[in-house]
Amino acid sequence: MTERSAQQVRALVVGGGQAGLATAFYLRRRGIEHVVLDDQARPGGAWLHTWDSLRLFSPAAYSSLPGWPMPPPADEGYPDAAHVVDYLARYEQRYDIPVRRGERVTAVEHAENGFTVRTSRGTWHAAAVLNATGTWSRPFVPTYPGAGAFCGNQVHSAAYRSPERYAGQRVVVVGGGNSGAQVAADLAPHAHVTWCTLRPPRFLPDDVDGRELFRVATLRARGQGEGVGGLGDIVAVPPVRAARDAGALRRTPMFARFTSDGITWADGTTQKVDTVVWCTGFRPALAHLSPLGLRRTNGVPNTDGPFAADPRLAFVGYGDWCGLASATLIGVGQWARRAVHRAFPEDPDTTHRPRG
Repeated sequence: MTERSAQQVRALVVGGGQAGLATAFYLRRRGIEHVVLDDQARPGGAWLHTWDSLRLFSPAAYSSLPGWPMPPPADEGYPDAAHVVDYLARYEQRYDIPVRRGERVTAVEHAENGFTVRTSRGTWHAAAVLNATGTWSRPFVPTYPGAGAFCGNQVHSAAYRSPERYAGQRVVVVGGGNSGAQVAADLAPHAHVTWCTLRPPRFLPDDVDGRELFRVATLRARGQGEGVGGLGDIVAVPPVRAARDAGALRRTPMFARFTSDGITWADGTTQKVDTVVWCTGFRPALAHLSPLGLRRTNGVPNTDGPFAADPRLAFVGYGDWCGLASATLIGVGQWARRAVHRAFPEDPDTTHRPRG
């Protein structure tokens, strides 16, 4: 496809997960022609790749994208990942969001009056590019002494699905956040688990869930609070609470290095290990923006909330660096709305009702 035959659109949303859908909602509300490019085969974004037992931190009513509240699950508990995937698929249909599946964006370049966007299926020209690619495709594993000599298995939480395959194994779970606590709790009844963290884990009070976290984040965004750091880091969802109270979540300081068949601590203590599960987070998936030569700090583009220096380039849903609570279902909407309004300030709001 030549540059002249590139498909034209006013706005391209890169990524069709929760952040991309929220962004498309506001583009649709303003009547702005747009297309969402997503490299996944079906709806659901990162929720397609979580472990089987994962549940949200909040009830459905506090886990909703703009415009349509998430229906509660049949058991009235906190929704699981499958429920979220179903909600995102129905949301996409409800608002007739134009998602092109299996189309991976490979490069975004500056062009006259906008951007040239190259994909696995061709070339686009867009006045604005709103990035919502998330982080799940870039799992982070730290470089650790002796890791290359370790003969056991190493897996990131991005590839962890269920505890059954680790039954009877000696498993080390690394990471002191929510993923580390939840994976360790999931494995505890099935494997011999050692939970290693750099610092002692800090559990939030048992009555604090995503509703309170979002409230505090909202106050902080308004300059009326200091965030949730003083409360703790780990939400005590029921499986984590049960494992903690049963004594199955005993934290061990981080080991010093790998050996061929296990790990060793600084004091010389050793332990044989079959599998290490790294719950060490992710990095933004932004390789497609390399041609733009964006300035970065601490590995992420310099932004003011979701806004880059170019008002027609935005970042939605990657975490606090592009908007407090922007990586959550309930929090991403406010940043998607701001990104769309900044990119297209000349377009007034219009009313577009969903089908059905």
